[in-house]
Amino acid sequence: MPLDYKIAERTLANGLRVIVSEDHSIPNVTVNLWVNVGSRHEVEGRTGFAHLFEHLMFQGSANVASGEHFSALMAAGGRLNATTWFDRTNYFETVPRGAMDLALWMEADRHGHLLDAVNQENLDNQRDVVKEEKRQRYDNMPYGNALIDIYAAVFPHGHPYHHATIGSMSDLDAASVQDVHDFFRSHYGPNNTVLCLVGDLTPDEGFASAERYFGPLPATAAARREPVEPLAPLPEPVRDEHVEDVPSDHLYIAFRLPVDDTPDFFASSLAMDVIGGLATSRLCQRLVRREQSATSVSAHAMGFVDGVSLGFMEIDIAEGFSTDDVEAAVCEELVRFAEQGPTAIEMESALAQTERGWLSSLASQEERADHICHSATLRDDAGYINTFLDRLAEVTPAQVQQVAARWLQPQSRAVVAYLKQDGATQ
Repeated sequence: MPLDYKIAERTLANGLRVIVSEDHSIPNVTVNLWVNVGSRHEVEGRTGFAHLFEHLMFQGSANVASGEHFSALMAAGGRLNATTWFDRTNYFETVPRGAMDLALWMEADRHGHLLDAVNQENLDNQRDVVKEEKRQRYDNMPYGNALIDIYAAVFPHGHPYHHATIGSMSDLDAASVQDVHDFFRSHYGPNNTVLCLVGDLTPDEGFASAERYFGPLPATAAARREPVEPLAPLPEPVRDEHVEDVPSDHLYIAFRLPVDDTPDFFASSLAMDVIGGLATSRLCQRLVRREQSATSVSAHAMGFVDGVSLGFMEIDIAEGFSTDDVEAAVCEELVRFAEQGPTAIEMESALAQTERGWLSSLASQEERADHICHSATLRDDAGYINTFLDRLAEVTPAQVQQVAARWLQPQSRAVVAYLKQDGATQ
């Protein structure tokens, strides 16, 4: 049975795209905003700005005190947060229906009038917060910098996805108040934002409230650039080794993938699942169950919009086994898969796993709002949540095999290896 979530859409005169999905099952409303700016929009010497603004947006605006965004909405029974990624920054809260106007007023104030509060003191404070986050989440965690290393290995210097969202701490240190003001004016504005309201309201109520609070804001964001030229698979293997105090040897084997929202990306995502992403995957069966040379295997496909995507496998090497031998086994399985393609049972398993995850996420009002914003912002398709599974089901085993033969060949791999220091404990 096709999915049929209600989707109503309107664009305000200032360019704000407003989407309402009516759902009266609980008396809550999720307010979700996606700003079409992420780390891929940063230029050399100015990295980390998109993520910095995720923090600055909670430090007050023209009519809201520092920290009040959290305190006021939580006092009204809400929960809220924000995240930054390569392709976007999003801000979200779920509140009781009666607090929706408060949430929208506060969002409009910071999205339209943030710079009233971005001074040297706030910049210095949040710069230090970001540095502490990097120390906790990256520098002082086993394998904490693995993704940063993967991006740098897979994408060339200067490419939008070469640097991680956390950015360079030296770039943040060098940033002036004027630099961050300029970044905000270039990227934050209703003409570069999607607002999604999901929950206990009608479309007319949602559109009226959006107009009331966001309608007066001017369209200030600069025009978006076109995507960069697509990247082909890596022409030869890349290797980056780190010897550190880690619990065990770890391999990350990464590949460029086709750009998101295409049949080829869907096929590559299914291939990653069959090869290493499922409990029944080929690598899990061979390395974990039969040979016991790995304690865990996982695989992920990340869909990006700037001409290329990313897939990678993560393998935790069992004590007493060689990373070289495990890597060779992975390469054997990649060659075999490209020659044979997936079996009917493997395709059925991968599709079923994706369907289970998709339906589970849509059952959450908050995740549904996020999916709608995602597809509207990056795919220009607010109704994608209703059609994704149908599009995925159209992918054939032959397409999966063809994509694997082009994108998942051993010679196109980038390997990031974390090797245990002599004397480190298991």
